[in-house]
Amino acid sequence: MATVLKIPAKFHPITHLPETKVQKRRVAAYARVSTDSEEQQTSYAAQVDRYTKYIQERADWEFVAVYTDEGISALNTKHRDGFNRMVADALDGKIDLIVTKSVSRFARNTVDSLTTVRKLKEKGVEVFFEKENIYTLDSKGELLITIMSSLAQEESRSISENVTWGQRKRMADGKVSLPYKHFLGYRKGADGLPEIVPEEAEIVRNIYRWFMEGKTPTGIARTLTEQGVPTPAGKEQWCSSTVKSILTNEKYKGSALLQKRFTVDFLTKKSKVNEGEVPQYYIEESHPAIIVPEEFELVQAELLRRQNLRRQYNGKSVFAARLVCGDCGNFFGAKVWHSNSKYRQVIWQCNHKFQGVCKCQTPHLQESV
Repeated sequence: MATVLKIPAKFHPITHLPETKVQKRRVAAYARVSTDSEEQQTSYAAQVDRYTKYIQERADWEFVAVYTDEGISALNTKHRDGFNRMVADALDGKIDLIVTKSVSRFARNTVDSLTTVRKLKEKGVEVFFEKENIYTLDSKGELLITIMSSLAQEESRSISENVTWGQRKRMADGKVSLPYKHFLGYRKGADGLPEIVPEEAEIVRNIYRWFMEGKTPTGIARTLTEQGVPTPAGKEQWCSSTVKSILTNEKYKGSALLQKRFTVDFLTKKSKVNEGEVPQYYIEESHPAIIVPEEFELVQAELLRRQNLRRQYNGKSVFAARLVCGDCGNFFGAKVWHSNSKYRQVIWQCNHKFQGVCKCQTPHLQESV
């Protein structure tokens, strides 16, 4: 009968460290809180302090660092700087073990969680989830991680659905809330409702007045920048899109259309314009108006008129894109005669007067006329 002699393994199959050699493991911790509230900040500081002591008290562990993220959601790892820095250091061979409170603190997204754990596992880096008592290099580790991550992801889905339900219930009840930090003209009043900020409201009224006097959103943006007026977000440079959003926002006439956008996926937080997929709520006279409704509607009509012009609107003259040729239907444009002499004058004539086979019979007009 053959004799079988067992030769014990000398190295760990994943970490590749000698099985017999006692070597300190370089250990880091990860701590995260998902809001910036004072209560959560206390929890955050406590986590950092606890894990620092927890690692330093172990004779077989060597403390590396506590990596942290404050006020960041765990739904994906894209914007978590502390987390991403920790993973990068681990992959660079600076960390052997990562300690964290639970699977949900690490990630509430199953894909992110498993991808990160497997990536670390390939480099021999282990993660220990204290609450669930899971070591990822353990034979049962990946199965347990999959189950726990899925449960955490479902918890996030449930929270997201509850938050969405609460927001839609507020909308259905006619309660209006504005993004005050990025909204010009209003602040949150003592009763929780929008309240007019007089100096900001004057800027809004100027924007509406300048537009009806013939200026374009680009021209208005240039004027506001030159005057040193800060944007709704507090920046120095105005954009035409910001001006146009103010001109088209019904909240300035005291009404509110709610749920213009909605979140498509709770994991990615991706949102899109509501094109009828979910209900919208329109509330009239929900808060004090800065622009009277009649003026607001005139601005919308003028926006539509300029949009439907057959050429780009020009706000440099009150006559631009307003005088139409009776022969061919094209617009009149300004022409300068005798530009370098004392007989200089500005006249208006059809832009296509000499472009067709037969020239238009409409006469030119002096600007004075």
